[in-house]
Amino acid sequence: MGVERTFLVSLNYTGGLQDADSSLSELERLTWTAGGEVVGVKKFSRPRPDAALFLGSGQVQELKNLAARQAWDLLIVDHELRPIQQRNLEKALTLRVIDRTQLILDIFARRAKTHEGKLQVEMAQLSYLLPRLIGKGVLLSRLGGGIGTRGPGESKLEYDRRRLRNRIAVLKRQLETLKRTRRLHRRDREAVPLPLVSLVGYTNAGKSALLSALTGNQTFIEDKLFATLDLTTRKLILPPAQEVLLTDTVGFIRNLPHHLVAAFRGTMEEVVAADLLLHVIDCAHRSWENQSQTVNQVLKELGAGSKPCLPVFNKIDKIGQATRRRLDYQFPEAVQVSALTGEGLDKLVSTVKQRLAGGWRKITLRLPYAQSHLRALVLRRGRLLKESYGQKIITLQVELPPKIIGQIQYQRKYGEKP
Repeated sequence: MGVERTFLVSLNYTGGLQDADSSLSELERLTWTAGGEVVGVKKFSRPRPDAALFLGSGQVQELKNLAARQAWDLLIVDHELRPIQQRNLEKALTLRVIDRTQLILDIFARRAKTHEGKLQVEMAQLSYLLPRLIGKGVLLSRLGGGIGTRGPGESKLEYDRRRLRNRIAVLKRQLETLKRTRRLHRRDREAVPLPLVSLVGYTNAGKSALLSALTGNQTFIEDKLFATLDLTTRKLILPPAQEVLLTDTVGFIRNLPHHLVAAFRGTMEEVVAADLLLHVIDCAHRSWENQSQTVNQVLKELGAGSKPCLPVFNKIDKIGQATRRRLDYQFPEAVQVSALTGEGLDKLVSTVKQRLAGGWRKITLRLPYAQSHLRALVLRRGRLLKESYGQKIITLQVELPPKIIGQIQYQRKYGEKP
């Protein structure tokens, strides 16, 4: 199939989108990311969406005339349509119609690489599809089922709905199994506790580029929305030798489909479990403030709204000095960086180190030379302030997280890890 010729529509109504122009511009990028060609854009206005068509009948006729002249393949509406509205629009225009939610789900389906990511996207797609099933024209050949699964007298529509529900139930069980496995892995990590820092932010804010710049490990980077869907964790060394786990997460977007939020909730447990969130903001984007609010709202939905969070203004290489000074004045707690040029990364690393040390305790350790290996643990997990060597012991003045203090005390007493 060739590139689909796509026309975009937005409706301005009371209580609708606050920044319709920015949202429509974002929809163009989403369409391009999905492989479509945008051949036209139209903004309509009316007091409220029509219950049957979403748009007014005159507006639908105008679109039908445009479609006849320009030969579109697809109409995308920059809102979430009710199933009846979507079906009526397709019937009136005699072409395919999808909404913003379906477009985002399609991009997620293309981008998911891991087994868990594919399961999550499939469950979100099926949850979206279920109320839109009309008994014909829907391909369910890959959803399982077979001879002996259909009840007597059951209609094709009922049969297809039951297959969808059964498949959703299977996906939920598989995702729950993966969720339990991830919890076991997290428990293993906590046995040798490393601080966990998670990168969060709007899609295409530069989180993956920042992960690569900080850790030196190359990750997949592309100037497209939702270039990263699967969690990536790398080890970050805070000078002189403190180890931290840095996790890149899926980007957020305005009007993120609730099906996706539900499906990815298990994966995003890494955000909830983080000791510190780095909220990466594309300060060169004209709507960065709205994007930042969207991220904060999604974090609340995930239960991470109260987590310690450090704002990181990325892409400062694309803004002027006056804008930098204004951001510095308005957000003195934030760090300004460029993942592309490396500017500001040293300050970000030192700030992360300070923020992680917020709950640390200052103690004095006296280690026999037979337990000098614990000094390396102190260097990796905390901050060495002063040390001296006696005839039988090493005396260390250190700052450490409470978990590490407990681990060291256990190893000193029993000679093994807890």
